[in-house]
Amino acid sequence: MSQNIIENITRFISLTEKEEKFFTDSLTLQTIPKKTVLLREGEVCQFEGYIQKGCVRVYYLDDNGFEVTILFAIEDWWISDIASFQDQKPSRLYIETLEDSEIFMLNPATKEKLLAEIPKFERVFRMLVQRNLSTLQNRLVNTISKTASDRYLEFVKVYPSIPQRVPQYYIASYLGVSKEFVSTIRKRLASKEK
Repeated sequence: MSQNIIENITRFISLTEKEEKFFTDSLTLQTIPKKTVLLREGEVCQFEGYIQKGCVRVYYLDDNGFEVTILFAIEDWWISDIASFQDQKPSRLYIETLEDSEIFMLNPATKEKLLAEIPKFERVFRMLVQRNLSTLQNRLVNTISKTASDRYLEFVKVYPSIPQRVPQYYIASYLGVSKEFVSTIRKRLASKEK
């Protein structure tokens, strides 16, 4: 069992040895190959997952059938469709691994048992939801108020490792621009660094 997830949790709460063991016993570690779809539109999300290793993206299909990336998640991030998981309703999203990944999973039953046994975990999950909401709000404000070039620069600042880990067309989808635009701006930035 990795210490990374324990360190992630203990940013928000302290755990006794017994509580730590109960928590880790509640988790299932899954090794998931690259390009595995963990959730499809129409399915009910049955997991909240902590990414031990790998890169995952969340996307939806627009009215024209194009993939629109709304989130990338890497090591030390949690991933889920919160609305689908919480309400046990069909998802509008897809969740896909972009790299071979190791993810600690909680299902709805084990999460409820964890919350009943150790109520202070409510704080952990509240803080995770707040962090997720903050990330999405910042993304929305950036999309509305910044130029495409500024959005790319902000993206690279916030997610410095992502551009080396995912194809440009996923980044373009996330930013709402063409892959040619991403290629052009990357070349422009590279020439400025010389």
